[in-house]
Amino acid sequence: MHVGVKPHPQFPAIYQVTLEDGTRRLATKNLTPNRNVYGEKLTKYKGVEYRVWDPFRSKLAAAILKGLKNVPIKPSHKVLYLGAASGTTASHVSDIIGEKGHVYCVEFAPRPIRELVNNVCAFRLNMSPILEDARFPEKYALFISGKVDDIYCDIAQPEQAKVLANNADLFLKKSGWIMLAVKAQSIDVTKEPSEIYKQEVKVLENRGFCIEEIVHLEPYDKAHAMIVAKI
Repeated sequence: MHVGVKPHPQFPAIYQVTLEDGTRRLATKNLTPNRNVYGEKLTKYKGVEYRVWDPFRSKLAAAILKGLKNVPIKPSHKVLYLGAASGTTASHVSDIIGEKGHVYCVEFAPRPIRELVNNVCAFRLNMSPILEDARFPEKYALFISGKVDDIYCDIAQPEQAKVLANNADLFLKKSGWIMLAVKAQSIDVTKEPSEIYKQEVKVLENRGFCIEEIVHLEPYDKAHAMIVAKI
């Protein structure tokens, strides 16, 4: 069976790939041909290379497969990515926004950001690594040019929604969108995940966000949900 690629029916710059064994997977067009980021499969179709997007390694891919209706991140967008780690999902965001977009990658842990710099940002001119703590957005305000279209947040800290809202106050455009990957166990291991999701939603609503949807990420990620909202 030949590889086949077609655009995702809802989301620009995201693709559905049928691999040689007949399985269907998500993919993005590789901005850096012949280079992968986290061991993902590279596949060519009609002279274009695509990176297979692993939902067990990326909460954004998991959310799309779980029926997410809104992916605000689009070609040419400027994105603030909080908790970029070593760049697994951020590199797919880089593919989506393309050469005219930019993703500002905030990461606090030295080892993941070293991997992000050496393996990802060194080859992708539309990514800027920022070694800072997302709880203190004023510390990296100098590095972010103008307002961003979207903020994507995936941090393992107790006040995830508050951290995101504080960043939005400084950096998000008036009509901007946010995506929050809530890790229930990073917030409170004693509470049910559903309680945590409600609590984080309330924080966002109190800060002026309109919640568009909440998608649970099982079986790809246990006790995780993706909240999508706009200001």
